[in-house]
Amino acid sequence: MKNQPFLWVLALLCLGFACRQKMPAEQMASSTTGMVSAAHPLATLAGQQMLKKGGNAADAAVASAFALAVVEPSMSGLGGRQQIIIRLPNGEIRGIDATSQAPMAYDTASIPNDDRHGYYVIGIPGVVAGLGKLHAEYGSLPLAEVMAPAIGYAERGFRLLPRQALRHEAAAGTMAFYAGTTQYLLEEDSSAYDEGDRLVQKDLANTLRTIAREGPDAFYRGAIAQRMVDDFAANGGLVTLEDLANYQALDSRVVHGSYRNEYELHGLWLPSYGAITISILQALDRLPLDEYSEEDWAAAHGLAIDLAYEHRWRQRRSDSIADRLVSAEFADSLARVIRARMQEGQLSYWSGQEPNSWREPVGHTSHLSTADSSGMMIALTQSLGPNMGSKVMTPGLGFVYAVTNGRYLGIYEPGQRASSHITPFIVTHKGEPFLVLGAAGGSRIVSAVTSVTSRVIDQNMPLDEALAAPRVHPDSDSLQMETHPGDGWKDEVIEALEQAGYPLKVINEEARFGRIHAIRYDAPTGQWIGAADPDWEGAAAGN
Repeated sequence: MKNQPFLWVLALLCLGFACRQKMPAEQMASSTTGMVSAAHPLATLAGQQMLKKGGNAADAAVASAFALAVVEPSMSGLGGRQQIIIRLPNGEIRGIDATSQAPMAYDTASIPNDDRHGYYVIGIPGVVAGLGKLHAEYGSLPLAEVMAPAIGYAERGFRLLPRQALRHEAAAGTMAFYAGTTQYLLEEDSSAYDEGDRLVQKDLANTLRTIAREGPDAFYRGAIAQRMVDDFAANGGLVTLEDLANYQALDSRVVHGSYRNEYELHGLWLPSYGAITISILQALDRLPLDEYSEEDWAAAHGLAIDLAYEHRWRQRRSDSIADRLVSAEFADSLARVIRARMQEGQLSYWSGQEPNSWREPVGHTSHLSTADSSGMMIALTQSLGPNMGSKVMTPGLGFVYAVTNGRYLGIYEPGQRASSHITPFIVTHKGEPFLVLGAAGGSRIVSAVTSVTSRVIDQNMPLDEALAAPRVHPDSDSLQMETHPGDGWKDEVIEALEQAGYPLKVINEEARFGRIHAIRYDAPTGQWIGAADPDWEGAAAGN
């Protein structure tokens, strides 16, 4: 921020500016006709407007996602990746894989040492294809109408929220290396915009108008594609016109599990981490969590995550491993180890050559959830990778590209899709709507989703309290405990875990344990209840 001393590390780690307290009114909502919860109030408003126009949950999700691409450019955008899970009104669960993909010219033997930003790390973007598929197959309103709010935010501008301004400041030094990013996201002196400044993005508005008018093909085969490729070719990028033309958003494989005999768990197989999420919850299902003290709940949850995460690499070996990870037998085996280690106060200390994204202290991603009166529910997560992704924006187009190539997500072969911890998730109750959620936060996405799901079901917490309740996450050598003021773990819980022998690391920082945006359906009242994570600046709103 101009003329203010600032430590960029502090900006990344201390994304909040106030203690976590009771949620403000705009972060909670209820309605009998539909709901939107998203990571920025303007994105929530865009989705809410679609519901008020008579659109469905898919229209609301597409509107919110395009809006997030405008108003939260540090987290997601047209140049990013995306995963979507959908519950249809008839109860069928489907998914969309629109993750970014390594271009065919990608050479894993020549990855540069500095592979966290720049043209080299850019893969084939998936967000536009994913939103196009969601709209074409499940939406009801015209695409131009659904995209109108995002176009308006870009054309007229919007004011930077405090945390968004912090993230811009944290990336300003690197963004200044790239002409397009300097043009769009920095002041004339290459400093970041301040909190409250209006950010106007005329070129992004034109890009969005072209997509609204011509459809996603304009992005992958038309003038937008040509402009991208020309920029890549001039600056060491690898994506070609053929790469873009051949990209498709795909139907995802949906994985299923069960919980407490009456709830059904639904996630997505790779490149999402739905199977790992289900394996954690099904292991916890074998334990009497409703009878546990807070310290035992924290220990069991941390151990379940720790044990399940040992199997992350195995996912990439074969699709058949998905069946193993969500099986009752696998859950039984994890639960046996959890019981034994709870007696010993022992973590398993998984470690190794993990991708950089597995060790990021703060993950940069955005999530939204929508629901409508027909029972359609959508969880949609989209990401750029690290803060501001590759830091690259093509002049004339106005959006940031994600980090795909390099070591950030792990090494992938040409044409492969990059996996990440992205975990859009749906829970049904005896086949009927119950909970739709997902998170931002890198490797802490899964632990946030499983924490909130268990809090709601096992501890019967209201949704807003479940989002505010403290979380745990296993690190390579300790169990991390969320302790920032407001609703962090109490001293007596931490002391009890230490006395039991668990190696702990106290994390007194906001937004470090995932940021959840969720909706719950309360069948007795017919209410959709929405909540936005209190560690973020999002909002929930009903129709």
